[in-house]
Amino acid sequence: MALDEGAGKPLAKYAAWRRAGDFIFLSGIIPVNPHTATIVRGYADIPENAQQLLGRTGEFSTDSKEGPVLAQSWYVLESVRTTIESAGGQMSDVFKLVQYFRNLDHFPQYSRVRKLFFPDAAPVSTIVQVSEMLPSPDVLIEVEATAWLPQ
Repeated sequence: MALDEGAGKPLAKYAAWRRAGDFIFLSGIIPVNPHTATIVRGYADIPENAQQLLGRTGEFSTDSKEGPVLAQSWYVLESVRTTIESAGGQMSDVFKLVQYFRNLDHFPQYSRVRKLFFPDAAPVSTIVQVSEMLPSPDVLIEVEATAWLPQ
């Protein structure tokens, strides 16, 4: 489950993460490849092993319906993992997530993916529905994370 180097890097002039004492604060991460500035729109935009892990069926009607939110959820959480590791931590150090959705009906699919990244104990969470996210209405989800990582 590897992303291109730079995953989780901001697309504008702000920090991907910042340390404050023993805490690591991640900026909101959206499903956009920072190298190509392309939005993850479905299974074709994530690695084959991730597609299989998420249950890609090969059936157009099923995959086109669930694929966008599952692929974006995987990409964003994998970017959180990559970013937290660049700060010296791991996913088990993440204790708080704020998850923004364009449509709260996507939460059950996202929740299935989140369990893959947090199999033992889910972080405390806030779920918010928003009307739109940058850079496009095709972005369905954004996640910000906070980790405790003593120095």
